[in-house]
Amino acid sequence: MRTAMGVWRWRRNPLRRQTDLFEAWMAFAALLCVLLVAPAIGWAAGVRVDGTLQRAAREQREERHLVPAVVVRPTPDPLLGAATDPAAQRQTPQRTQIVASWTAPDGSNHQGTVPAAEEPPHPGDRFRIWTDTHGRLVGQPLDPSSASFHAGVAGLAAALGIAALVETLRRLVVRRLMHRRYIRLDRAWAAAGPDWGRADAGS
Repeated sequence: MRTAMGVWRWRRNPLRRQTDLFEAWMAFAALLCVLLVAPAIGWAAGVRVDGTLQRAAREQREERHLVPAVVVRPTPDPLLGAATDPAAQRQTPQRTQIVASWTAPDGSNHQGTVPAAEEPPHPGDRFRIWTDTHGRLVGQPLDPSSASFHAGVAGLAAALGIAALVETLRRLVVRRLMHRRYIRLDRAWAAAGPDWGRADAGS
């Protein structure tokens, strides 16, 4: 509102300089960019990222499978001495590693080291792990709601980035205009300085 009033105030002001009107219009254009262009770009970026993430989430759900696994035995702790130190346990908390066996969706049998689902693990305990079709361990697939959240964050970041860029450019231009005004003022003062204070300076 102040920007719009600034444009209107300088529209027919007799003291208006050309740079004053330019600065007011530039501030008005920057305000429109922040209120309209930045949200539009943020929305477009969010939609694009959401589409990419949702497609990745669908592909992961198709390629990754939750299969049952059985605890075979706990793995020996390579840092047995460090594990007895309470301070070391507080600094580096780790889940117990176990040897487990599972059957892949393609029917192949596998055995490997995985983090324990429960503490303490017992041989014969059953739990579920994520694998690909061939039984290789993979991470949990991306959840659609998580994908939408990340897309929203990306869109917001894009909108804020555009708004910050616009405001930075506006401030740089205003700074340049102020610098030019000071130069002109110094020149005018230098030209009028020798006659300043003389009674006949205006005659």
